[in-house]
Amino acid sequence: MPDLDTNVDVPGDRLRVLAEGDGPPILLVHSAIVDLRSWDAVVPPLVAAGYRVIRYDTRGYGNSTAEDVDFSNRADLIAVLDGVGAGHAAVVGNSRDAMIALDTVLESPDRFVAFVWVGGGIGGFDGGATPEEITLYEEGDALEGAGDADGLADLDIRAWVDGIGQPSTRVPTAIREAVREMDRPLVEPGRVFGKPIPLATVANERLSEIRMPTLAVVGELDSSGTRASAARLADTVPGARLISIPDVAHLIGMEVPDRLAALIVEFLAPLPRWS
Repeated sequence: MPDLDTNVDVPGDRLRVLAEGDGPPILLVHSAIVDLRSWDAVVPPLVAAGYRVIRYDTRGYGNSTAEDVDFSNRADLIAVLDGVGAGHAAVVGNSRDAMIALDTVLESPDRFVAFVWVGGGIGGFDGGATPEEITLYEEGDALEGAGDADGLADLDIRAWVDGIGQPSTRVPTAIREAVREMDRPLVEPGRVFGKPIPLATVANERLSEIRMPTLAVVGELDSSGTRASAARLADTVPGARLISIPDVAHLIGMEVPDRLAALIVEFLAPLPRWS
């Protein structure tokens, strides 16, 4: 099957979609501070392992458009699968988009064969925060209120790339600057992302409904709330597995792409082939 670089039309907007490789489809959904380029280093090993890897920019991110309209992130995700002819997929979501993937798995379980949650959250679940984290989040609120996009991008890198309380030298400069390039336009005052329609019943109240193979992956340097969410998912979804990676923060696919790809391949290997 040929590689694709295309656009998928959704109500009111257009989503940029890439599909590479041939084999059972895997859909990758990016974090809220980056775009589909954050998966650049994860894609090649998945393609080499015999999978068709699909990724897209969500509304308002990267090369996708966004109008100030009501929309469903879950319907967008399904539209991407339909747009590239994938009847079923394994879905991998990071950060905010792990929450979107989780909600979509609950709303449309027949479209997915497996779910990999990477450093995300759970709708309706509050994993708490340390005093240091609360101070940082309050600083972010103040920067947003002041319209300080440069300050917000710096804070995002400190919190989600370096890891809260970690030195700025922990992660290679190239990764920090790649995130800054993707994130800086997203925090510009007035950036439009549309108006997402939430899942009717929050995911936290429905986790036990999930019946597909589920893997939670979290970095040990991630926020306390993210680590609590990983434990909650693993404890509540029947048969779910939890893997915690030392010395890694929130953007696992950028910090240790080969490790994440290997975990995904190992997790999916026992499943019957799908399309």
